Amino acid sequence: MVASQVHLVRHGEVFNPDGILYGRMSGFGLSKLGHRMAQAAADDLVERDRAISAIAASPLQRTRESAKPIALAFGLPIAIDDRIIEPTNHFEGTVMKRALRKPRNWPYIVNPVRPSWGEPYASIVLRMRAAIDAAFLSVESGDVVLVSHQLPIWVTHLALAGERFPHDPRKRRCSLSSITTIEQRQGDDGDPTLVEVGYVEPARVLQAAATDVGAV
Repeated sequence: MVASQVHLVRHGEVFNPDGILYGRMSGFGLSKLGHRMAQAAADDLVERDRAISAIAASPLQRTRESAKPIALAFGLPIAIDDRIIEPTNHFEGTVMKRALRKPRNWPYIVNPVRPSWGEPYASIVLRMRAAIDAAFLSVESGDVVLVSHQLPIWVTHLALAGERFPHDPRKRRCSLSSITTIEQRQGDDGDPTLVEVGYVEPARVLQAAATDVGAV
């Protein structure tokens, strides 16, 4: 037996008053609003009346804090999975608009296909797929929750939809504390394949007051 569904949950709003591209930097936890968003995601999963058998988060503070209300709701420990962490990015620790004005940074934006400023999209997808495949096999029944970040969740969606990876970051359909749900089904060749079956935004009513500028 394997898990029925894997839910990819994005973290809530981060306390980031300076508008820094925080990436993998330490010290960036949820804001007060972010904690409310994380609770909204937990409430949504509870309202589905589905058995949640395991939960894992990326090692960063914002995902661990976002996983906490889900873990409390289902009485589960939070495992840490390095494979679902935020990608590396050359502009980490900067304010993006200012960094782009500096000529020394221009070589890092010449190739949006790879992309040249950070971890290749294909690499992100490989590690996310490995984490999702492992999540399906990690329990005998029920669902598994993986609390991750915008770009890893978004490129996973693109991969499952058969779409190209290069994209406008402003147009990602992966809002704060959103939940993307995946099932494992039998493909035409008889092997298991991953299928996206749902996307919801439990914290939609809180989005208008949120700031979301630190994701890579």
